[in-house]
Amino acid sequence: MKNIILFGKPGAGKGTQADFLKESFGLIHISTGDVFRYNIKNETELGLLAKGYMDNGDLVPDEVTIQMLESEVIKAPDAKGFIFDGFPRTTSQAKALDAFLLKNNMAIAATLALEVSENLLVDRLLARGKDSGRVDDQDEEKIRNRFAAYNENTAPLIDYYKAQNKFHSINGEGSIASITAQLTNLVEKL
Repeated sequence: MKNIILFGKPGAGKGTQADFLKESFGLIHISTGDVFRYNIKNETELGLLAKGYMDNGDLVPDEVTIQMLESEVIKAPDAKGFIFDGFPRTTSQAKALDAFLLKNNMAIAATLALEVSENLLVDRLLARGKDSGRVDDQDEEKIRNRFAAYNENTAPLIDYYKAQNKFHSINGEGSIASITAQLTNLVEKL
């Protein structure tokens, strides 16, 4: 079983690359954002709980996020593995994920980080904002604030996974095909 964490700042190409990895290796892509939207839209118990926090401007507690992800993993007992996208975001979440996976005889095989310069990401996100209409991708200051939060929260995670020899940095600035080739080569070796 190949369980992978896909890291990268907004606009780094995680969704695009997750699609390729999912197809190539038969993995299930679990995007935290998609899981949140699904649970909120369908008014699940966890979705309503998360929405309550979000409506108050608070961060959703780790326990709620972890329960949502656990339910996604449990839905696919025959999976060849999972791609975790957008989770974990903190060391405590990483430890909770490790504990959940261990309890289910699984583990993270690798953490793959798509590295892209912030200036290029700003250009990508502003273009995406024009095409998609996403408000969060139309304001450079808000985009840079998201980068700052990512940098602050993710730095300890890099050390956490490096200590386990599971962290791999990938140059995310080339063509989609070259990035896919790098990732595929790495995942094949897991």
